[in-house]
Amino acid sequence: MRRLLLLGLALLTLGGCFHSAIGMTPSTKPLAPGGYEELGPAKGVDCLWLLFGVLPVSTGNTLQGATKQAIRDRKGADALIQVTADSFFQHYILVARSCTQVEGIAVRSQ
Repeated sequence: MRRLLLLGLALLTLGGCFHSAIGMTPSTKPLAPGGYEELGPAKGVDCLWLLFGVLPVSTGNTLQGATKQAIRDRKGADALIQVTADSFFQHYILVARSCTQVEGIAVRSQ
């Protein structure tokens, strides 16, 4: 009985995570060749927090939310090029979060 209790407690304290690719695209909106100015790298993350790994306590974890945050990250940007999107999940003792992450190069249309 004591071993079973110790095993249960050990499983509760373990955390975990995973990371997986969602996709990639050349840009977030149609851009003419040479019709934009590169502003530099940008990254956006949108997360959903979960209590005990199952009960949502926030909203989020959308591709659109992460993309908007990445564009807002760079002043004057209105789009991203060379865009990649990933998803990751992190589980801690009592809480977990499921996130969507977008990275790319911020640009300003001319």
